[in-house]
Amino acid sequence: MRLYLASTSPARLATLRAAGIEPIVVPSGVDEDAAVREAEAVSGPLRAADMVLLLARAKAEAALAQATAAGTHLDGLVLGGDSAFLLDDVIHGKPHTPERARERWHAQRGRTGELYSGHWLIDATNADEPRGIGATTMARVTFADDISDAEIDAYIATGEPLAVAGAFTIDARGAAFIDRIEGDPSTVVGVSIPMVRQLAQRLGVEWPNLWSTSSED
Repeated sequence: MRLYLASTSPARLATLRAAGIEPIVVPSGVDEDAAVREAEAVSGPLRAADMVLLLARAKAEAALAQATAAGTHLDGLVLGGDSAFLLDDVIHGKPHTPERARERWHAQRGRTGELYSGHWLIDATNADEPRGIGATTMARVTFADDISDAEIDAYIATGEPLAVAGAFTIDARGAAFIDRIEGDPSTVVGVSIPMVRQLAQRLGVEWPNLWSTSSED
C-alpha cells in the first residue's frame, strides 16, 4: 500500500522514513491563512486542535483533487498534516521572521506549552468513493529555563526556527533547549506515527503493509 504525503515538511518526511515508510510527496498548495479565515468567518475563532485538523484535511483533500484533475489516480493512502503551538492560550504557527521568533523564545523560555498536530488520512484506492478520517494529537513541551539570549540569537541565525510551528524543533538544533516532552514525541515533529497507524487501521490497512522494506533489509 502506497502512502502519499500532502506536505512539503522535511521533518514529516524524515519521520515517516524512520518508521519504515517511503511516501510519495504530493504538495497540496493550500493557502493556510485563507482556509482558516474562511472557516472562522463561518464558525468563529478556531481552537488549536480544530485548526490543525481543518488544515490537515484541506491539504489531503486538495492533493487528491489536484491529482484527480490531472488524470492521476493516487492509488493508496493520502496523508495531510498540520501543527500549531499553544502558549498562554495563543496559537503560534510558523514565525517566518527572526524578530517574531526571538519574541516567542523569550516568552517560552522556562515555560510549558502544547504542540498540536492534526492528521487527515484518505483511502483513495477506490477513486469513486475515497474515504477520509482524521484526528488531532497533543504533546506538552517544556523549555529549559537557562537558555541565554546569545543562544537564542545563535539558534535564530541558523534559520531553523523560522519555518516551524512554535519556532522550535525536537529533531534538530532546537532539541538542546527542551527539557521535557509529555506525550508522543513524533507529535511535536508534526506527524504522530502512532496516530497514523491507528487511522490506517480504521481504514482497514495494517501498518506493516505501508512499510517500504522488510525489517530484515
